[in-house]
Amino acid sequence: MTTGQILITAIFVLMPLCFVIFVYFMVIILKVFFTAPQVRETSRYILFIHMLLNDVIYLAISFFIFSSVMYQILLPIPLCLVITCFSTCMFRITPYNLAVMSLERYMAICHPLRYAELCTPQRSSHAIVLMWAVGMVPQFANVIAYSCSANLTMFYLVVSCQRKYTTLNDAQVVMRTIIDILSFFIVGMIIAYTYVKVMLVARRMDSGNFAFKAGKTVLLHAFQLLLSMMSFTTLITETYLTTYFQYLPYTNFFFVMSLPRFVSPLIYGIRDEVFGKAMRKLPSYQSLSR
Repeated sequence: MTTGQILITAIFVLMPLCFVIFVYFMVIILKVFFTAPQVRETSRYILFIHMLLNDVIYLAISFFIFSSVMYQILLPIPLCLVITCFSTCMFRITPYNLAVMSLERYMAICHPLRYAELCTPQRSSHAIVLMWAVGMVPQFANVIAYSCSANLTMFYLVVSCQRKYTTLNDAQVVMRTIIDILSFFIVGMIIAYTYVKVMLVARRMDSGNFAFKAGKTVLLHAFQLLLSMMSFTTLITETYLTTYFQYLPYTNFFFVMSLPRFVSPLIYGIRDEVFGKAMRKLPSYQSLSR
């Protein structure tokens, strides 16, 4: 086997393995969530569970797209368009979720008297619906832009599900770029603002352990956002460096697109007192800790 074949084989082995481990820990977290009423009715945990479910579906769809391209599995263009639209939407949902989770910590520390009024399970559900609305509207616009440029025969074609087959005009590229930049800029500003506000309150409090912990949580959200933003480097590296390293798209898929999604939510879950306590009781976790 050549070096490239070994690399591709390793990725195809590691990707399902990481996915299984991710799902394993997610099942533990979901069990805690659905069996503890006080957890199930807490906004912060509702948002966290939503992010977990969004990421696991995103990873499954991404691996399906990657595998179909790798093995030249042909799909009808309408199906490919729907899959890529959902994948792009869920890619953006994660930073939106991080922003809302940071705002929840901001309300808990900076406006504790209004926290119970504003951060309810119902409002968390409304926030989730709003995230999906904000994420899906640009995808509907993308489908409309594609339909305006495509002729009827194109909808009957079967192709390898790659973005180049679902992008027919410059308007789609410009719209996607602007939305991505705006999304991550606004989310970054929200996280930075909430972190500064929380830490200012922590410094003013005589007993600021809870506030400092909330500040660290917001900082963790910033780290998660940074991991999410790493995916933007794939367009640059694959444009200019693929000539020197032809297997770059495969390494980008695993290390830049997928691995941060595996690691980031689990770090948050292990760090949390409720979920972390449940995870530390697992035999597999205890054996790794020795």
